[in-house]
Amino acid sequence: MASLIHLLLCSSLAMTMAVAATFYQDFDLTWGDGRAKILNNGQLLTLSLDRTSGSGFQSKKEFLFGKIDMQLKLVPGNSAGTVTAYYLSSQGPTHDEIDFEFLGNLTGDPYTLHTNVYTQGKGNREMQFKLWFDPTKDFHAYSVLWNPRHVIFMVDGTPIRDFKNLESRGIPFPKNQPMRIYSSLWNADDWATRGGLVKTNWNNAPFTASYRNFNADACVWSSGISSCAPRNSSSAVPAAARGWWSQELDTPSQDRMRWVQKNYMIYHYCTDLKRFPQGFPPECSMT
Repeated sequence: MASLIHLLLCSSLAMTMAVAATFYQDFDLTWGDGRAKILNNGQLLTLSLDRTSGSGFQSKKEFLFGKIDMQLKLVPGNSAGTVTAYYLSSQGPTHDEIDFEFLGNLTGDPYTLHTNVYTQGKGNREMQFKLWFDPTKDFHAYSVLWNPRHVIFMVDGTPIRDFKNLESRGIPFPKNQPMRIYSSLWNADDWATRGGLVKTNWNNAPFTASYRNFNADACVWSSGISSCAPRNSSSAVPAAARGWWSQELDTPSQDRMRWVQKNYMIYHYCTDLKRFPQGFPPECSMT
């Protein structure tokens, strides 16, 4: 009898540990007047855009380092003029930010994946890519690995960009400001598609993007304390030696990133002489 009770307790505990968090638990729908929806018992979230308004959500928690994963299925069909933004950001004029932005396009033309990193309120570090698949046909994983040494952008586990910590050489790095996760779907037809030449076709509205399988293996920041810090220490040391804390790209991962950048990158701020006629930002010569 005792062994049966023990087995039942263990089974119950295993089932409890296996229950995944839901969008109800992790996010607040912040704007859009009902255009943002949580569906399927919290397993699916959708954002919609029509002529009146877009919509958005944000995480309930703040994070300071972690591996953040989300699967997105982007607006299908003629999505020209729309932008689906998925990013981490702190608050204030000297905020830090890590951006994925998906710029819509005419039916049949590829989306533009726009990435950027802000440190202490300064961005201007854009890199843009065309994806090697149709991001509207199915869900794909878009991830940020953010640790004290790297911000790595990944698509379906393939790294596309690595922003390195070069503080020792005078380049700010996002490491002191906790960030929330945000996403929004909005109209940006003044610039998003071919520099604003292609406008949003409202006959195709509402436009809808979908989200699922969110996961944050991350240090949660609350009341000035990181969940990764020991109880009696002010230093943020990762609990349980999480693999992402010290992770960097190994040689095969660097090769995959070079393959993406060679074949699918369409813009790199470190090559834009028109934008930086007086010289490229200093990190351009260091990476």
